[in-house]
Amino acid sequence: MSSWKGKSKGKPLGYGIFIFVLKTGGVLPAYLLLRFVTLYYLIFSYKSTKSTFNYFHERFNYNILKSIYKVYINYNLLGQSLIDKVVIMSGIPNKFTFDFDGINNLHHIASLKKGGLLLTAHIGNWEAARHLLNEIDARINVVTFDGEDEGIKEYMESVVGKSVLNLIIIKDDMSHIFEISNAFLNDELVCMPADRFLENNKTAKMKFLGEDARFPLGPCMLAAKFGVPVSFVYGMKESTFHYHFFASEVKEYSDLEQDVAVQQMMADFVEDMEIKVKTYPEQWYNYYNFWQ
Repeated sequence: MSSWKGKSKGKPLGYGIFIFVLKTGGVLPAYLLLRFVTLYYLIFSYKSTKSTFNYFHERFNYNILKSIYKVYINYNLLGQSLIDKVVIMSGIPNKFTFDFDGINNLHHIASLKKGGLLLTAHIGNWEAARHLLNEIDARINVVTFDGEDEGIKEYMESVVGKSVLNLIIIKDDMSHIFEISNAFLNDELVCMPADRFLENNKTAKMKFLGEDARFPLGPCMLAAKFGVPVSFVYGMKESTFHYHFFASEVKEYSDLEQDVAVQQMMADFVEDMEIKVKTYPEQWYNYYNFWQ
């Protein structure tokens, strides 16, 4: 997947401007500034704009003008999710409200004391739910690709502090696999996205939005190996100040052969993810040709 490098865009100065606006004017002025930044990326971020345009035009059959407009909305919602994360995590006064369908499912998976996999995707803003997870009686680890510029990372940590969740960074030396394995062995929960992969990762072709696409097998292989239960989790923005979080019923695959468990788990996840993408098409933030 050479077109996705796992790198985020932006510079510390740009982040600093938004933080200043947030602290002095609040969320709405920051959203207003974001409109101009969104327009810039729409025009000058050619590769991501092209792939996202094709996503709307080919998968949802939107006409050209509507597809361009949807790309703009997609960029804007991504920017809003970053702003919202800063606001929520740093304690800036806000009007955000939250619904959580399935919080009982997270309590249940934690109560099993078997470890657990929380499968998610690059859709919506699951990180906004972090403060709601404090009541879950299990350590929660979040697997992430460390594609952030060091200057940005240091600046953001100075604003919002270090994550209250334990981060497991995907590294070239594969040490993250041992961290994930240890988390499962210690009956901890691990939250992993399963809609992106790097070259040389094991993948499976699954029908998604009408055409075969490659999905990473790693998360499901680890869950099947350790026999941990699974829940699918998402955090979706439904209005300016309202988020809706979802955690599916807990699924167990330990009674299946390992290869069968991996395939069934992946099929269940792709089916569930497709429902969310169809419901919230503007909130899937995957900026490369997913069907290549």
